[in-house]
Amino acid sequence: MANKKERPKYYVVWSGLAPGIYNTWEECRKQVEKVNGARYKSYPTLAEAEAAFRDAPPAPGVAAHPVSAKPSYLTCDGPKPILNAIATDAACSGNPGAMEYRGVHVATGTQLFHYQSAIGTNNIGEFLGLVHALSYLKKHNLNLPIYTDSVNAMKWVREKKCRSKLPLNDKTAELWDFVRRAEAWLHNNDITATILKWDTDRWGEIPADFGRK
Repeated sequence: MANKKERPKYYVVWSGLAPGIYNTWEECRKQVEKVNGARYKSYPTLAEAEAAFRDAPPAPGVAAHPVSAKPSYLTCDGPKPILNAIATDAACSGNPGAMEYRGVHVATGTQLFHYQSAIGTNNIGEFLGLVHALSYLKKHNLNLPIYTDSVNAMKWVREKKCRSKLPLNDKTAELWDFVRRAEAWLHNNDITATILKWDTDRWGEIPADFGRK
């Protein structure tokens, strides 16, 4: 007698190495194994999985399989952007040059914060934008994911260190003081927000983009 065909499952990963929807447990496992605070769950249909991914994850502890703990940051995201989220981006006129960054609400485009410096680099702006978003969430007691299109910024936030080679001099002293305060904030605060990489190829420019390309 033939074995009963197993029904397909769809695995939603809200928090893991690469949040998204996966067709097999093996693919899902690679995203959540040894990740501290991994949040994931299986669903019988793709429609249910897509709806669940767009909504908030289940209560802590709800998971398809046990996972062990290891700190991690998120570097990818799912098939569609999360609308109730913050997006950050930076722009620089020259490199170095006049620099600015901002954070906006993805769904509405509302600008939440904005900063300008007479001189800086795009990478510094992306880094400061992420830290500003993290502090904004903490200040307002919000739990929203943060999107960035900068892998460097994610890496620097993870390391709690700005790795820019911009020289420290009279012109850049004020900016570097701001950077050091951002680094100190990272060292003195627990980072609980989800940081996600914006998928420009599929979704177009990040909502916080300054439109100067």
